[in-house]
Amino acid sequence: MNMKRRQFVALFGSLAAAAGTHTLHAEEQTPLVEPVHRVANAAASLGATPVHPLDRALDLARSGLADCRANVNDYTAIMVKRERIDDVLGAHEFMFAKIRNRKVVDGKVVQPLSVYLRFLKPSTVKGREVIYVEGQNDGKLIAHEGGFKGKFLPTVTIPPDGMLAMRGQRYPMTEIGVENLIVKLIERGERAREFPDVQCEFRKNARIKERTCTVLQVTQPTKTPGSEFYQAQVFIDEAFNVPIRYIAYDWPVNEGDKLEVIEEYNYLNLKINVGLTDADFDPNNPDYNFYSK
Repeated sequence: MNMKRRQFVALFGSLAAAAGTHTLHAEEQTPLVEPVHRVANAAASLGATPVHPLDRALDLARSGLADCRANVNDYTAIMVKRERIDDVLGAHEFMFAKIRNRKVVDGKVVQPLSVYLRFLKPSTVKGREVIYVEGQNDGKLIAHEGGFKGKFLPTVTIPPDGMLAMRGQRYPMTEIGVENLIVKLIERGERAREFPDVQCEFRKNARIKERTCTVLQVTQPTKTPGSEFYQAQVFIDEAFNVPIRYIAYDWPVNEGDKLEVIEEYNYLNLKINVGLTDADFDPNNPDYNFYSK
């Protein structure tokens, strides 16, 4: 892959899914051993026109997105997520994910976004499998339940943005994956740029399990219409030069309160360009359990 480290160091300055639950609380446990470096208006001291803290980050994000689209064909990962729905923070959900990126040539989709998920825990969803392939199955995803319910319920096809698919989810399955995460973070960064007191920081040599990461952090002290988070962090794997963790926090009710998580996504045990094929996204794959054997 042809991504430069410096691109991804700033790539998610705009803000920005592991093997065990306890390794995920990086906001509490991740050792960030180097000082914080603020992305400041250094040019102002030289009499130059001030530069917004997010400007260079957004430029490099767009460049990094183009590089990702050109060089990342597919990947597998343990995806771990938790989301706040109706003001209730759900438990961590662990999934084994296979994802093949959308590829467009001359305006034509030559490789559709393709996703396979197998839920690992908690026990209430363990064994659930989901497949989504852009442009197939009338735009619907194919799913069967896990746990106790999976013994009785059949495989179904449902709209990815329908009530059943969206139950307990902040985003539809069509928005899953690292590339879609980059796109969403660029959009949020562009909006965050409009807030005058936004702060951008980074820390190096943080660790998520065995991976060494650079952490980008954006803080929006003032809650204004259109702002989506008080603080957000993204952890960039320094060897792979891709994001493996994103977490956003709500504004504290009182100064000094512990920050409450809005959403968290981790892509761990990441393996890039592993050569996924159509069979990996076929519900009739003998390794899957979509239909009764």
